[in-house]
Amino acid sequence: MISYQPLFETMYKKNISEYSLIFKHGIPANTIHRIKHGEAITTKTLNILCEVLDCKVSDILEYVPSDKI
Repeated sequence: MISYQPLFETMYKKNISEYSLIFKHGIPANTIHRIKHGEAITTKTLNILCEVLDCKVSDILEYVPSDKI
């Protein structure tokens, strides 16, 4: 399963809020909703998040084996 927990940790470290992602950086609110519910996002969105947060993909998501959940 893909976990977006690293994204929220990175946002906290960089002091960037969901509000900022939506209104300052143009990430659709629906995309934030999808992330919060562990749903799929596009590689385009991953690219935008990496640019906005100045981070690597591993700072946004991680793979967690099903038996560890």
